[in-house]
Amino acid sequence: MSKILILKFGALGDVVMATSMVRQIQDYHKGDQIYLVTSPVYTNVFKNWDGLNIFAFKRRGLLETAKMIWWIRKSGFDRVYDLQSNDRTAVICALSGIKEKVGNHPRFPYTHHPRDVWTGQCHIYERMLAVVKSAGIAPEPSPPLLFSTDTEKSRISDWINNHKLTPGSYVVLHAGASSTHPEKCWPYFPGLAQAIDQAGYAVVWVGTETEADENRQRAETVGIDASNAFSITGLTELGRHARFAVTNDSGPMHILSASGIPVFAFFGPTNWLRSHAIGQLEHVIIPPGRSRDTYEPGSLDKITVTRVMDLLHKHKLL
Repeated sequence: MSKILILKFGALGDVVMATSMVRQIQDYHKGDQIYLVTSPVYTNVFKNWDGLNIFAFKRRGLLETAKMIWWIRKSGFDRVYDLQSNDRTAVICALSGIKEKVGNHPRFPYTHHPRDVWTGQCHIYERMLAVVKSAGIAPEPSPPLLFSTDTEKSRISDWINNHKLTPGSYVVLHAGASSTHPEKCWPYFPGLAQAIDQAGYAVVWVGTETEADENRQRAETVGIDASNAFSITGLTELGRHARFAVTNDSGPMHILSASGIPVFAFFGPTNWLRSHAIGQLEHVIIPPGRSRDTYEPGSLDKITVTRVMDLLHKHKLL
C-alpha cells in the first residue's frame, strides 16, 4: 500500500475546481492511503469525503512551512501531487523526501509534469488535467464535487420551507467579490433582482459576513438576505434546489457550479477563458462587442439589466 499526498491550499475557487481532480486521484490510487493538505479555511470543502485524510497548514509563514516539511518527511509518502505548484509548494516538494513529485512546471523538483511551460495559455482546470495526466492518470473533465450530509440536506430543506420557497421557485444571486478586486462587481444587481422578482421568481442574496450590510439593504427592496447563512456545502445544497444563479467572478460562482444548475457570471476585467466555472462557459456574461472566443478586457457597467434578462429568456429560464 502506497501513501499519496495532495497539496492544494487556495484560493477558494481553485480549491473547489480541484475537487473532481482529487476524486480522480483517489480512484487511480484505490487501496492506497490518500492525504490532502489544504488551508484551514478550506477543510470544509472536503469534510464529507470518504477515504481522504485531511490535514491543514497555514498558507504563509516560515515556521508553518518548516512544520509542514517536517510532517511530510516523517510520514514517508511515495508520491505527491502538487496541485498548487507555486514557489512555496515547489520548495516543500524539493525538501519532502518524496521520490515521485507531480507538478505544473517542467523543472526541478518535479519528476512528472506537462511538457510545456505554463504561461496561462488555457483554463486553470485544463492545466490541472494536464498535470495529473503527466502522472499516468487519464482524467475526465467533471464539475466540482461538494457533498452535503443528510443533516445538512435536511437543514437546507427546512430553510427553504421556512422562507415559503419551493424547489425551482427561487434564484440565487451573489453580488460580491474579493475585497481586493472590487472591479469584478457588476453594479446593477438590484435592478436585476427586481426584474427577476417581477418575472415570478424569488431572489435569495448570498454572501459572507463582509457582504451582509449590502445584502441587507438590497433585501429591503426585494429578496431574502441569506448572508453568512450557509457553509460551502450548504450553499451547494441551496443551489441544487434553485432555478439558476447569477454571480460575479467569485468563489461562490465555483461553489454553485457544483449544484448542477446554470450559473451565469459576469466577466470583464478578468479572463473568462482562464477562470470561468467548470461546465458554465455558455453562461459567461461579457461586455457587449467582445468575442467569447478571445479575451479582451472590458467594463462591467456596459452590461445592462435588459441584456441579462434577454439572455435568461433565451435560455428559457424565465
